[in-house]
Amino acid sequence: MSGLLPRRRWAEIFPVTPTTILAWHRTLISRKGDYTARRRPGRPPTAAMVKQLIICMATENPTWGHRRVQGELVRLGHRIAACTVWQILPRRRPRSRTAPVRPHLAPVPHAQAKAVLALDFVHVDTVALRRIYALIAVEHSSRRATLSA
Repeated sequence: MSGLLPRRRWAEIFPVTPTTILAWHRTLISRKGDYTARRRPGRPPTAAMVKQLIICMATENPTWGHRRVQGELVRLGHRIAACTVWQILPRRRPRSRTAPVRPHLAPVPHAQAKAVLALDFVHVDTVALRRIYALIAVEHSSRRATLSA
């Protein structure tokens, strides 16, 4: 519209000058890109509902660790880090009376000892500067060693 009117009539039709409009535009752009009023240092806080959900999951499932709880939260759609779950979980949770007791792991090697072999491949340098290679196998069930040279 400014191209159609002579410059001397601009003051009658336009209430502000083009420099004023440009100044307003610069101010608007500078405010739009400035988020200093909304910024806080550090990570955003975890929602209270998510914290309650973490504590609820941990108390209902006493055998779950912080990584398992974090994995279940991710499956439910909550984006949260495992270290955040670790910080939220209480240090000492009361153990439930219905919690399953973990079996002792000592019987497991004895039950599988018949099928376990220990192998080692070694080399020995002799006085005559010859190298001898040896494969040593130990059966755990009988504790018998076998040497193959």
